[in-house]
Amino acid sequence: MPKILIVGGGYAGFYTAWKLEKWLRAGEAEVTIVDPLPYMTYQPFLPEVAAGSIEPRHAVVALRRHLKKTNVVTAKVTGVDHASRTATITPEVGDAWTMQYDQIVMTAGAVSRTFPIPGVADEAIGLKTIEEAAAIRDKVLTNFQKAANLPAGPERDRLLTVVVVGGGFAGIEVFAELRSFASDLLKNYPDLTIDDTHFHLVEAMGRIMPEVSLETSHWVLKNLAERAATVHLDTQLQSAVGGKIELSTGESFESDLIVWTAGVMANPMVRGTDFPLEQRGRITVKADLRIVDGETVVPDAWACGDVAATPDLTGKGVGGFCVPNAQHAVRMGKRLAKNIVASLRGEGLVDYKHENLGAVAGLGLNVGVFQSGKFAMKGFPAWAAHRGYHGMAMPSFERKFRVVGGWWNNFWLGRDIVSLDNRERPRAAFEEFASRPKPAVETPAEAAVPASVGAGQPAGEAGPAYANPVEDDGTAKKGTAEGGEAAAKAPRKAPARKPAAKKTAAGETTAATDGVPASE
Repeated sequence: MPKILIVGGGYAGFYTAWKLEKWLRAGEAEVTIVDPLPYMTYQPFLPEVAAGSIEPRHAVVALRRHLKKTNVVTAKVTGVDHASRTATITPEVGDAWTMQYDQIVMTAGAVSRTFPIPGVADEAIGLKTIEEAAAIRDKVLTNFQKAANLPAGPERDRLLTVVVVGGGFAGIEVFAELRSFASDLLKNYPDLTIDDTHFHLVEAMGRIMPEVSLETSHWVLKNLAERAATVHLDTQLQSAVGGKIELSTGESFESDLIVWTAGVMANPMVRGTDFPLEQRGRITVKADLRIVDGETVVPDAWACGDVAATPDLTGKGVGGFCVPNAQHAVRMGKRLAKNIVASLRGEGLVDYKHENLGAVAGLGLNVGVFQSGKFAMKGFPAWAAHRGYHGMAMPSFERKFRVVGGWWNNFWLGRDIVSLDNRERPRAAFEEFASRPKPAVETPAEAAVPASVGAGQPAGEAGPAYANPVEDDGTAKKGTAEGGEAAAKAPRKAPARKPAAKKTAAGETTAATDGVPASE
């Protein structure tokens, strides 16, 4: 039975495996999917996750739950030698191993692309994973809590300043969603006003959202300005060292939250393969999604999604290739699954071709834009279209139900404003109050034997671990130097029973320990 290996469980990889399960006959092929994450992330929902409109776990699809007939391996593919049809699988725990395959599908996706700007690697956060989106949400909530306890000044301004770098769809969406989130939070913080919050988006080009018309992008800029959000066009970020933002225009301010959305690049793991790459690091493929080396087809090898340079047969793609977005990745995955089935059965392959349906973006609660050709919608109707489209596009009924159910709950109850920022160190509270063994105290050999040492107990040796503490009456014990009376007397024993309970001022019952701390 042929073995099919899918590298990557994002859009393209998940949909390829999902549809292969549907279209392959029993025993026709064995499918394995390998990804370091156990889920597929629905990335168009990341801005809403960051703004508290969708719970993080609702925006991901568990691979093991929805791929019933596929072998799911949670690990990294760190090398591919297609000449020998082998891949190196490296788990987080344990030794790496080699997996043999007959056909391979490269759908490793993309990662954030950054530039060597001082401070960005240390201070900024991306928006490619669900963990990043959840961390952004918690950061905003935690910063509001901190700022509410501070007087007006530089430190409070820093906490309430949000910077987004990149004016594409992802950047504008998360920027607008966070602005909406912050404005909504103000009703819970009477000491703060909208003038205390500062939102800046930095875009190197002279416009935002190139996927929509210039007129629509101007409407978005106007709408953001009315909501106290500043967009810096034709501006570059020059430094973010220590959270101090320095722009090419000479402006400077400090921020405690910097979100980077200025581009993506193919997953660098493809450099560990023997597949041909183009100048941007993507695998070269034909329109039917087979990997090609120049004009020569690489047998039994396929690729699609953000990791592949796929020709756009509509002629509308940037540089002649399909743009890296969810709309293409989902449809490529479906077409790739059909072509793999066709190749196994000796049938003809079909080229991937998809006319762009348009672009839709959510800009916060009840605000959005939609563009399809020359037709555009703005405001509430576009926001409803955004939610309707992505609610339907979310794979599986189970996921749809969770997302739409969350929207319905938020409609009546509002967004949850509890920060779980401490989950980054979940053991912190336990460690703070956990009892630890006390360091042993060494007794010098030449030291005199204390008078309190009982019969049969060696000098310098601690009593039983379970013994009750001896009460301290505050008087000094007299030694042999004062007549030897203390030495002649038997040492006072600890009380056989615990002292009687006392009541505190608060009415709580506590044990009377006379000088022994309650925590000991």
